[in-house]
Amino acid sequence: MSDRDGGTGPLLLGVRHHGPGSARAVRAALEAAGPRTVLIEGPPEADALIALAADEDMRPPVALLAHVVDEPGRSAFWPLAEFSPEWVAIRWALDHGVPARFIDLPATHTLAWGREEGEEQKQEASEKREQQGKGEPGGLPPEPAEAVRIDPLAVLAETAGYDDAERWWEDVIEHRGARDGDAFAPFEVLGEAMGALREAFGSGGHERDLVREAYMRLQVRAAQREFGDDVAVVCGAWHVPALRQRTTVAADRALLKGLPKAKADMTWVPWTHRRLSRMSGYGAGIDSPGWYGHLFGAADRPIERWMTKVARLLRDEDRPVSSAHVIEAVRLADTLAAMRGRPLPGLTETTDAVRAVMCEGSDVPLALVHDRLVVGDVLGEVPAAAPAVPLQRDLDRLQRRLRLKPEAQERELELDLRKENDAGRSRLLHRLRLLGIEWGEPATSRGSTGTFRETWRLRWEPELAVRVAEAGVWGTTVLAAATAKAEADAVGARSLADVTGLAERCLLAELPDALPVVMRILADRAALDADVGHLAQALPALVRSLRYGDVRGTGTEALAEVAAGLAERVFVGLPPACAALDADAAEEMRGHVDAVHGAVGLLGEGEGEGQGEDSASRGGIRGRWHGVLRTLSGRDTVPGVVRGRAVRLLLDDGALGQEEAARLMGLVLSPGTEPADAAAWIEGFVGGGSGGGMLLVHDERLLGLVDAWLTEVPGDAFTDVLPLLRRTFSAYEPGVRRTLGELVRRGPGTRGSATATATTALGIPGFARDLDAARADAVLPVLRLLLGPDETEDADGPGDSSANDSSTNDSRANDSSTNDNGADDNDLVGVGR
Repeated sequence: MSDRDGGTGPLLLGVRHHGPGSARAVRAALEAAGPRTVLIEGPPEADALIALAADEDMRPPVALLAHVVDEPGRSAFWPLAEFSPEWVAIRWALDHGVPARFIDLPATHTLAWGREEGEEQKQEASEKREQQGKGEPGGLPPEPAEAVRIDPLAVLAETAGYDDAERWWEDVIEHRGARDGDAFAPFEVLGEAMGALREAFGSGGHERDLVREAYMRLQVRAAQREFGDDVAVVCGAWHVPALRQRTTVAADRALLKGLPKAKADMTWVPWTHRRLSRMSGYGAGIDSPGWYGHLFGAADRPIERWMTKVARLLRDEDRPVSSAHVIEAVRLADTLAAMRGRPLPGLTETTDAVRAVMCEGSDVPLALVHDRLVVGDVLGEVPAAAPAVPLQRDLDRLQRRLRLKPEAQERELELDLRKENDAGRSRLLHRLRLLGIEWGEPATSRGSTGTFRETWRLRWEPELAVRVAEAGVWGTTVLAAATAKAEADAVGARSLADVTGLAERCLLAELPDALPVVMRILADRAALDADVGHLAQALPALVRSLRYGDVRGTGTEALAEVAAGLAERVFVGLPPACAALDADAAEEMRGHVDAVHGAVGLLGEGEGEGQGEDSASRGGIRGRWHGVLRTLSGRDTVPGVVRGRAVRLLLDDGALGQEEAARLMGLVLSPGTEPADAAAWIEGFVGGGSGGGMLLVHDERLLGLVDAWLTEVPGDAFTDVLPLLRRTFSAYEPGVRRTLGELVRRGPGTRGSATATATTALGIPGFARDLDAARADAVLPVLRLLLGPDETEDADGPGDSSANDSSTNDSRANDSSTNDNGADDNDLVGVGR
């Protein structure tokens, strides 16, 4: 009896999912009607979970998660927020001791439906679903690709003369309240509107809706047999006309005949406001869950309370917002609503007011308001009594023990691996990444580059609950599952680099049982792989892994042996592999050379420090690598970019003198060398972000060679080499480029004056060839006041301390003056920085 006008039948409450106005109206209608049972759109398998909604540890937003038992990746969600009408109906039933049941098509059918559809078809269906408008009341997983649904709210809004369905819904439903005192009036009006739409558009193109509605009608009939007409049904407004429709039981059962099945499990999982804004589950996909939550929770004066929230957020972000701003923003929102003919200010008016009054017209702070308040980062909680796979139980236990609580808002976590709790957090996050549960993402540390430091960016997304269920097939604990997954990944790895990367991750995750398996496969792959590029890609990760042994206490002896053998194979195969390469292959090979050089630097740490047999086995690795670089630098068949890089690496390591480097550059830049090859050599020598600009600043001979060569390049060849040279020199810092330009402009032999001019051009006053001791002493009294007296000053007195400081400065000045070139170099280092 949806109209309550004396007719018989169930009370049909058609709602918009996640609509706070619908939620308030449902609560008022249930209070007025007092039904003996409440039927709710949702999967019947969740009936046993309804009682958990009354648990004190249950905090929405949450979602019902259904997944196929033997295929956890096939899953579906039914999200519920505090302002969802379905959640309000559940809580009303539990508070009044009234049975509540779900009546939508069982998840066993919805999960199996479409299993045989191709991946391409499912992707098309997902894209169509994302393009649909708001107001979609369905709660099913992906629809078939050919299904096309109208947007009922958009049609009603357009009919009413609105160009925005959200604005129409706010005016008609959200701001309506209970002005007329009739708790059933909004449902009667909305039901009639949906009936007219279904007459005009049929079922909206969803064949699946007809099946769902047939199942709902059967469940409503069953409830009527048990409770009579004292039955309330809370469902999407689109389904109300279909539930009113008079059909036979036989006709409804015929629609359900032959549906596919899949064994499914169901539980509650935490959800977030951010995920409510996407098209999933109860698929309305609201744009402003935080705003709707505020409207539902604000008993009175919602605009004033909202503006206060905005002001508090902006103040926390050091924005100057006063009470006067709040008052003016409320007045402006009311004025805008009156000018636009709206009963109350909506999100559009409040946003415009906040932009104009509190954000001074800027969209930058407004974006923060939208992210933190309009959408929000609220993360729900689920009681421990909710069903979960054993792996989820173990993860929950580890999260509590390590005090690592899941949060919806992204945050950075700094770990010191020398601390036991931080080391445990690191192990957990690395093990979860091995299992495909991307709760944390490694980030670059801002405080330290040591191996005992780690930085993570953490954000818990609801979909991770599905990842945990999927990973449950590997084991019942995080450690066991990560070990089994690592072993399986090692067996199925496609390349040597994949195996070495996996070995590194096993060390980071501390998987002692998986590491021997991975190392055995790694040794076998390395012995069979003859591609130098593959070996060069694999070596850096392998050598990096050796550094983790000290801080994590993991034995890496076997790893060191494989790394040393891999390095030897690279040394032997690299020179032949560098011959006769085209430009792209040469650039790729230069990257391999850089990677191997860095790996050799780590692998050779501690050579000659008396580390016993291991040191002896690695004792000459740097020397052998330098021999390989000398071979590369002297072969004409090796591309110029690789030869130039080899010379530069030798020079950086001190294995090649500057005189020899200048000689090699002079040979390459001689008239007999093709300009393109010479330009590639320069790119390898001073390019790639390796500090080549400062090398040219400090070595006038090298800069002169490059300058002389460049001025003599023929015009036709210059056009070809210019892009490469521009790429090389554009990577330098602006200060370095200006200094080089000034040195070239001044010409050879004017280094000192060029330096002084360059520093002045850079806007860095106070640089000079000699230190001015008197000017330096002038700042000492101020420093002494700032820092306080030290022990030396207390003992010797201020005068003696000043004298000592002055003498020290004089000594440094004398040291500097003994070497003019040294003073210039120091000046240029400061300029370059």
